[in-house]
Amino acid sequence: MSTAILSALPEEQAGLVHALQHPQRITRAGRSFWRGELHGRSVVLALSGIGKVAAATTATALIEHFGVARIVFTGVAGGLGDAVRVGDVVVAQTYLQHDMDASPLFPRWELPGYARSLLECDANLSALLLIAARDCVSSDSGQSGSSSVPRSAHKGLIASGDRFVSSAHESLSLRDALRAAGHEVLAVEMEGAAVAQVCRDYDIPFAAARTISDRADDTAHVDFPQFIQTVASRYAEHIVGKLLQSL
Repeated sequence: MSTAILSALPEEQAGLVHALQHPQRITRAGRSFWRGELHGRSVVLALSGIGKVAAATTATALIEHFGVARIVFTGVAGGLGDAVRVGDVVVAQTYLQHDMDASPLFPRWELPGYARSLLECDANLSALLLIAARDCVSSDSGQSGSSSVPRSAHKGLIASGDRFVSSAHESLSLRDALRAAGHEVLAVEMEGAAVAQVCRDYDIPFAAARTISDRADDTAHVDFPQFIQTVASRYAEHIVGKLLQSL
């Protein structure tokens, strides 16, 4: 069975598409999917587009139409954790929808019908992904910019929402609110929690690695475009390659 590699933007997956062997393009739900082989493994590459609804639609198509065995999300995110820096990688242990608020009917962030706020990623798949991420940042330290500061791979909570967090005030408010509720968030993006929810519904293993492109602050709109052009695809190709070799 195939492994699905999902990303939001073309730049995050360009290297993988180029490396795909025996590529076959299939159109489904208005999206292009690429079936083929990477490192001797059967894969399906897909772009979800930006946002939770688009990501959920794509994940559902991967499961229903392609029958994938697992889904791995690669891409970029804004850093929120104190120790998370640009160029680091965060592997999701859990996900939360930071814009989910059905209060007072349910506690803030709780998913109605699930009796929980946090969605767990697959432990075994995430462990392999973390090993691949650590290998990537170790070999790439000092190469993704002028800084020679070693990069790190982290594992923890990532928050998703249909909003590009791009001000210091908003990122601090989000981090502090989650921290006050006992949720120590490391990064923020716009798709992963939706995919995690779909995979939970279908009982499909899910894991995600997000490279930190910015600090989700007032310079995020400047840092993000440059980072996805120069770093994101290279990181994704390295991490996914290492992961596939370990499956």
